[in-house]
Formats: sequence, structure tokens, C-alpha cells
Amino acid sequence: MIVKTAEQLTDVIRKILRTAGTNDANAERVAEALVSSHLAGVDTHGLWNLPRYVDDIRAGLIAPTAQPAILHETPASALLTGNWTFGHVAAKFAMDVAIQKAERQGVAAVGVVQLHHIGRVGEYAEMAAARGLVSLIAASGFAEEAARCAPYGGRGRVLDTNPLAMGFPGGSEPPMMFDYATTAVSGIKVALARDRRESLPPGCIIDKDGNPTTDPHDFFAGGAYLPFGGHKGYAIMMAVEFLGRILTGSDAFVDPDRGGPTFRHQGATMVVFKADLFRPAAEYVDQAADMMRRVRAVPPAPGVTAVLVPGDLESRARATRSREGVPIPEDIWKAIADLATSLGLPPQ
Repeated sequence: MIVKTAEQLTDVIRKILRTAGTNDANAERVAEALVSSHLAGVDTHGLWNLPRYVDDIRAGLIAPTAQPAILHETPASALLTGNWTFGHVAAKFAMDVAIQKAERQGVAAVGVVQLHHIGRVGEYAEMAAARGLVSLIAASGFAEEAARCAPYGGRGRVLDTNPLAMGFPGGSEPPMMFDYATTAVSGIKVALARDRRESLPPGCIIDKDGNPTTDPHDFFAGGAYLPFGGHKGYAIMMAVEFLGRILTGSDAFVDPDRGGPTFRHQGATMVVFKADLFRPAAEYVDQAADMMRRVRAVPPAPGVTAVLVPGDLESRARATRSREGVPIPEDIWKAIADLATSLGLPPQ
């Protein structure tokens, strides 16, 4: 492992993106998002993605200087276009709009279309929780031709990883927050397992004939992801599909000149509301903090170190890595160094 500070990672990402044609503001935002993922311990959504982003800029799939915009809105809702910019840029803009509307109206729902990879969706739940707001973020909208997940009981690709996040302000405690793909494993983890010649846990993927497998190469040979949690996880995956894709109408915004029908564009919906809609804020935060303390106080089962609340792992990782630095696997750092060299930047 190579250990880098958040500042060092931010500097490298900014330089690479600027050299690849990104403007300063967008480069800063993407760097913020990738480094935030590393600090939260979600390394799959960090540096590993940067070479792909640069490739997509070169291929015309990302408009690196574009800015998101509001297509239409009401006092409590909006539909936004990312204008094919980085998903991190468009999604942060969407959450900013949702927060502003929720603070004025109490409740807000914002959809966003025409955006690239949205990144770690939990980041946007954390943004809302920091303002005392409850949130739900559902990201889907991939074109059917680019789907990678089989439905429960099926063997053909029709859905995708469809990440979901929810966040709740914690008062004196960190927010209660979860963020996960609704597949049994994230797409990035499958690619990493292939690159590192590792096996996947059972129950994550099937091969092209519908047989269970742990070999990541089987996925890339026509296999498919599986939903997490059997039929129950599949139902949640379908709900995310409706929220992120069907409600926003993201398929109608496909650009045939920007990747065509198989380009894995995303659609997302963000629902945000005040935590004091039903009761005084002070009562809510007191009970929220007390609930989390009581859960953590439960004696751990044999072989378990401690009982955690969803979001604790990210909070702990953030504290540790902010203090001690971010560990980066050597193969990932080499890929970043090679990318920088290919762009004419000094050795990293």
C-alpha cells in the first residue's frame, strides 16, 4: 500500500482532469467526490475510476466543462439536466437544489438526467443530513442495452446496480446513513476482482447460462449480477429503477451522438425533507441520538467486535484516514501514475 494525504490525492486528480480538458470548477468537484469516497473507506468509488473518466472525456461521453441546469421546476420539485457533465457535478447541484427547496417548503423532490457516473450516492445523503434533513437518493436510468443485472429467478440482463442511499440527521451523533448497490456486489468490485485475479463471494453473479459462479470473468463473458437479498432485494432494485429511471424519464434524454443507445447514462431522484415535519426538531434529534447509542450498547455476538449503526464505518474511516492518510493499493497508484505520464504530467 502507498499512503497519501487527502490533499495529495486532490492535487493529483485536479491536475489530471485539468490536463484532460476539464475546467477548474468541475475538476475541483470531481476531486472532492473521489477523495471523499476514499476518506469514507469506499475505495471502489475513488481513484480507480479516474482512468475511465479520462477515457470517456476522450471518447466524447463526458462533456468536461458543461454545467447542469434546471429544465423545469415547481416550488417543491425540479427536473435537472446534467448536460452530460460528470455525474458528481450534476448530482451535487441537484442535491443543492433539493436542500434549498426543502428548507423553504419542508419537502422537495428533484430528478436529474443526462449525467455520467454519479459516484458514491451516500455523499449526497451526508450533505442533506448535515443540514438537518432526511434524504433518499435512488440512481438508475441505464439504457436497457447496457444493463448488467438479472432479475430474481432470471438469467438475462435487464437491470443494473441501481444504488440507493438514505440519510437521517443524528443530532449529537453522526448521521444514520446507508448507501449500497442493490446488486449483491458493486460493478467496480467485480472489475477489481477480475484485474486482481480474485474470486467473488458466492451469490454475487451468474454465468451466461444462469449458473452460480465466483469467477468474475464469467460476468464479462455474458453473465450477470444478482440482486442482493434474493426476492426482497430484487423488489428494492425495481423500486430504484422506477425512482431513478421511469419517474425521471431518463431514457427520453439519450443522445445518439454521445455514446448511442448503449451508453450507460444515469438518471436519479433525490427526495429531501425536514426532520421536524412531524415533531419538534429537538425531540427528533434527542431520540435519534438515543436510539443510536442504545443500538451500539447491545452486547456483540461471538466473533463480532462491536455493534455498529449504519454509517459508523464511514465515520470511523473518515476520522482515521483524515489523521493517518489514505492507503492506496500499488496497482491503483501505478495506473494513476501511468495516466499522468500519458498526459505529459511529471512523475507522480
